[in-house]
Amino acid sequence: MNIIKSLIFNVFFYISVVLCSFTIILLYPVLKTSSLQEIASIWVIALLKVLKGVCGVAWEVIGHENIPKTPCIFVSNHQGQWESFYLQTLSIPNSSIIKKELLYIPIFGWALACLKPVHLRRARKYKSMKKIVSQGSKKLKSGTSLIMFPEGTRSSIQNGIKKFSSSCGYLSVKNNVPLVPICHNSGLYWKNKKFIKESGLVKVIIGEPIYGKDPKDVTDKAYEWIKLKFNEIH
Repeated sequence: MNIIKSLIFNVFFYISVVLCSFTIILLYPVLKTSSLQEIASIWVIALLKVLKGVCGVAWEVIGHENIPKTPCIFVSNHQGQWESFYLQTLSIPNSSIIKKELLYIPIFGWALACLKPVHLRRARKYKSMKKIVSQGSKKLKSGTSLIMFPEGTRSSIQNGIKKFSSSCGYLSVKNNVPLVPICHNSGLYWKNKKFIKESGLVKVIIGEPIYGKDPKDVTDKAYEWIKLKFNEIH
């Protein structure tokens, strides 16, 4: 039965992502980035509601009141696609830190480029770090929040939380904006690179903003908070 439900959802997913992508691409010349992100956010919520209705993957959010009304840096553990989509809805305008290869995906990648993410090449770690700090700072100064996965890549639940890159801490201290830690267990239900979706409740916990004057200390505080919550919800 899960196979049939997952098939129905995936058909909706691929058809809707193409339609949404075309809409964003066509409207790109006439709408500002934040408006395009609003459109993407509406699609994401619709997608997750279909996922809930068809596959039984519901979600609850604890700590939504901790999201600042000013620009911040969302830092989250990374398990799969669910959070990549959902975090886009928390604050608009926003900008994700993504690998450049995603922009090469026909249609979806073109639409993603229209949303103005900060893209980088993982193989060039030093240059990527400089680019994140430089372009990320420009985004924050312009009133745009950042979405970052400090682990760098998706991590399986069995491996726990990987070591965080300190780039999020550097951005926080350099621009005097907080890190907002987020922990979730989406990988239990929308498993990375798996066709079958498992029914259950995705728990998303948003922590209080973290400020500091030392990049490593700020990063470590976010890491320890996420690690603590990870152990509570898995």
